[in-house]
Amino acid sequence: MKKVLVLCGALLGFAHSAGAAVPFLKGDAAAGEPLTTMCSACHGADGNSLAPTFPKLAGLGERYLYKQLRDIRDGARPIPTMAGQVDNMTDQQLADIAAFYASQQISGSQTDPELVALGEKVYRAGVADRKVAACIGCHSPNGKGNAPAGYPALAGQHPEYIATQLREYRKGYEDPAGRTNDGDTRIMRSNAFGLSDMEIEAVASYAAGLR
Repeated sequence: MKKVLVLCGALLGFAHSAGAAVPFLKGDAAAGEPLTTMCSACHGADGNSLAPTFPKLAGLGERYLYKQLRDIRDGARPIPTMAGQVDNMTDQQLADIAAFYASQQISGSQTDPELVALGEKVYRAGVADRKVAACIGCHSPNGKGNAPAGYPALAGQHPEYIATQLREYRKGYEDPAGRTNDGDTRIMRSNAFGLSDMEIEAVASYAAGLR
């Protein structure tokens, strides 16, 4: 009987060119489901977490999820709450978990009405004078991402979690203690570095509430 391994903690963020650095391994959702039994404590049985400190994994895209799981296991994305959870998993087990969560439907989220205008501006147009690219280019007009390219969906995610990851990327621009697993192009670090705290809160809220 296979040992059920715990998958708790944080997976969501943003993947860009870094996705190409990890060879994609197709997973089996049916095989992955029993491996996620203990994950429900943090992420919910279907990958829709109730607490904003833990990301929703449902529907994020198999390629993206597989990369994040490998990065966590291999130390490229250290997360304290994930320490030791996937250390002994094979690539195939990680791929199977990714396939299961990718097959689930993400639940909805809400946009703060007071942040809509600024959030929409950043998401759809970026901030030209600070060289911040529009989010729409990778994450799509409706926030559904681009699964084949490894760009995750943002629509329906906890806005607090999106904001946390943007702040971690912004920190990672100058400090390796921040998030740095966006690849050699540093696209997420560069974009987040150009955003103010208010812009981060607004674009996170806007993206989360997209339909």
